[in-house]
Amino acid sequence: MFGYVIANNEAMSQEEQQRYKSVYCGLCRTLGKRHGSMARMTLTYDMTFLILVLGSLYEPEAEKGCERCLLHPLKEHDYHSSEITDYAADMNLALFYLKLLDDWHDDRNFLSLLQSLIFKRRYRKILKLYPRQCDVIQSRMKALTELEVSKEAAPDACARVFGELMAEIFIWREDRWSQSLRAMASSLGEFIYIMDAVIDLEKDIKKRRFNPLIDFLDSDCGICHYEEILTMLIGDCTIEFEKLPLVEDVSIMRNILYSGVWAKYELYRAKKAKKTDKTGLKEKNANEL
Repeated sequence: MFGYVIANNEAMSQEEQQRYKSVYCGLCRTLGKRHGSMARMTLTYDMTFLILVLGSLYEPEAEKGCERCLLHPLKEHDYHSSEITDYAADMNLALFYLKLLDDWHDDRNFLSLLQSLIFKRRYRKILKLYPRQCDVIQSRMKALTELEVSKEAAPDACARVFGELMAEIFIWREDRWSQSLRAMASSLGEFIYIMDAVIDLEKDIKKRRFNPLIDFLDSDCGICHYEEILTMLIGDCTIEFEKLPLVEDVSIMRNILYSGVWAKYELYRAKKAKKTDKTGLKEKNANEL
């Protein structure tokens, strides 16, 4: 359900692209340093947005550099990191580890169990550092599973739980910014959950998997309204975002929230339109015959 909070590179300047990539590379580098090379495989762009928000808000002392790495050994690249990057790396691994356990408990996925053993010791260290965040992530994952297993959960109930999970991740420390951060991240999490349900709907129907939108296909507030719901949720998110006193990298963050988060949806719509055109063409040719 991650991978939606990304930038629209086409709408960024070259300088902004380089900056965005340096923060991402800093996160990858930090994951390797703190949790081993295997941890780099858990990397997502979602945590890059977390770093940009908290870094701009708290302005920690930063480490900058240029180096080669195992993934890009031929060309040096810039990286940017700070104590916020350390926090994001820990949250990234905690999410991945708890998702593996969730997959094992729900589906008895043996591969997930084996992978979780690799990161078990690392997760215990993170749990000691951030018990509040880890407890909330675990409890919200459990609540989400219970809702999905019931197969009667409304989309807003499921989305709300995922929003609560996302909200806690954005609270690095409890302070005067916590309320706005929680509200912003909660709406963002709800947006992500509904967006994921929309994009996976046809696939979930075919595979007979749970999707909270299935029961609303034939209702009066059917699937045709999901785009309005998504617009409303990301609108709530940006309202809270604009309340924060963010200056550094704010143009990149606005790019992500106002454009980048829609990237997968636009791709989904394009593929669906192409499929519809092909189906219509086949029907036309069949009628002509």
